[in-house]
Amino acid sequence: MTQPMGDADDSGVVSELGRFRSSAVARLFSRADALYVSPVLLAGVAVYVLYLTVNAYPGYGAGLYNLMGEQIAANGYLPPTKIPYYTVDGVPFAYPPLMFYVIAVIRDVTGVGPFALARLFPGLITIAYLVPTYLLARDVLASRPAATAVGLLVALNPKVLQWHITAGGLVRAPAFLFAVCGIYAGYRLYAAVETTGYDRRWLAVASLCFGLTLLTHPTYTLFFVGSFVILWLSLDRSLAGFLRGGVVAAGGFAIAAPWLLWNVSTHGLEVFTAASGTHGGIGGGFAVTPWLAVPLVLAAALFLVRRPFLGVWTVAAALLFQQARFVAFVGTFGVVALTLPRVRIAVTDRIPRPNRRTVAAVAIAATLVAGLGVVGYSMTVAEPSIAPEFVDDDDVAAMEWVHEETPEGATFVVVGDAAEWFPDVSKRTMTIGLWGVEWEGSETYSKQVRLYRTVSTCDSADCVSDTLNEADVTPEYLYVPKGTYIVRGKRTGGGDELVESLMVADGYEPAYENDGVVVFRVVSTES
Repeated sequence: MTQPMGDADDSGVVSELGRFRSSAVARLFSRADALYVSPVLLAGVAVYVLYLTVNAYPGYGAGLYNLMGEQIAANGYLPPTKIPYYTVDGVPFAYPPLMFYVIAVIRDVTGVGPFALARLFPGLITIAYLVPTYLLARDVLASRPAATAVGLLVALNPKVLQWHITAGGLVRAPAFLFAVCGIYAGYRLYAAVETTGYDRRWLAVASLCFGLTLLTHPTYTLFFVGSFVILWLSLDRSLAGFLRGGVVAAGGFAIAAPWLLWNVSTHGLEVFTAASGTHGGIGGGFAVTPWLAVPLVLAAALFLVRRPFLGVWTVAAALLFQQARFVAFVGTFGVVALTLPRVRIAVTDRIPRPNRRTVAAVAIAATLVAGLGVVGYSMTVAEPSIAPEFVDDDDVAAMEWVHEETPEGATFVVVGDAAEWFPDVSKRTMTIGLWGVEWEGSETYSKQVRLYRTVSTCDSADCVSDTLNEADVTPEYLYVPKGTYIVRGKRTGGGDELVESLMVADGYEPAYENDGVVVFRVVSTES
């Protein structure tokens, strides 16, 4: 059983925390919890407002997500086989489909546009997932103050926010919400074994959450499964517990079965291995870097203070995923488990009881102010930003011109990360692009990444022509941003130089220009 926070020689702290020793049978949510979770939700709302203030357009891109929702609605809510415009042949609709159906319904019912949806929706989910985060921390760490600390640090962590509050959070934020809810259900399922036995209701909750995670994102499914196995190993290790985990897995797969069967019958079984490892997720997460030492040292410290669940969970998050958001989330539990007991002892020894609430309020306020400063810096000043805007007003105007003034079958090469939004807004085919191509296999995906990166970092017409000729790509138009623009999430400043070179080069004629974009008609790509 996971030990409550506190030191053996601090009877006051241990006595207070002992109420949570059997946390899996504690009341799910009480008035006290409402008080302790309120600063966490305040932090989530403050980050959301900050993000909307500094980002007129969504950070990153969600054009493919929106287009999939549009295609679902246009197909009478039956799953489409392929999604057009992203490369000449389109890309397979092999993604877990749940959130694309949600996007389809929201856009059908409300009429909201793709940019507004991608800007507004993910942040709401980042607030929502703070509640199960708080509950999981409360029970695992056996302390409401510790849960508040974990919730605040998660809410204000740029690494956790990067792919959840931005446009990518249209899918990833709900997947994280489902996974954390499921992991919490797993804790409640296993932690009461030594006291009152398990509660069947948590079996149903865990199964539902696993099914929803399966239907949302494969990497978060791995996070769910790995965490669940670690819970069983740490808290139960019985055959009955193993079988309960099997019931959760079977229930989740039963929920996802219609999509799994359709996907296999449509795209073949190999579609599930084709994307493996392309994003540093399943099968491609382990990478040795100097930063790996940080979670490993944290894990070692957790083992020394007899926190095996948190130690193993931290190691697993560090080794299974390249994405820092997972180890940042899990590591927060470990950091609080190691530090907060010492802080509480110091407060108990040195600060009179009447002043402790004031000290706690000041600490929370200071954390909130400092955290918002870090998040704001990460969004606006840091390079790369955690929320880079792929498009601006000039991009949208250029894409709308393309939609209205070019033939429906026209093909484009788009320079920079505005390419992710281009097919959805313009409804024209982009011949070079990596989005969705992972379902065609790692070799095809890697080729598209290299080609896209090369053409997006060209500084001359000759570079563009040579790149397209070598790849045997013959677009009818070339979309080029002026000044600085984003390539794979990082800002580059070669746009003006490339535009000037294309203006005087043979084979390229400007067809449209505004303050931020030039669209060239490609007459020939021979250099």
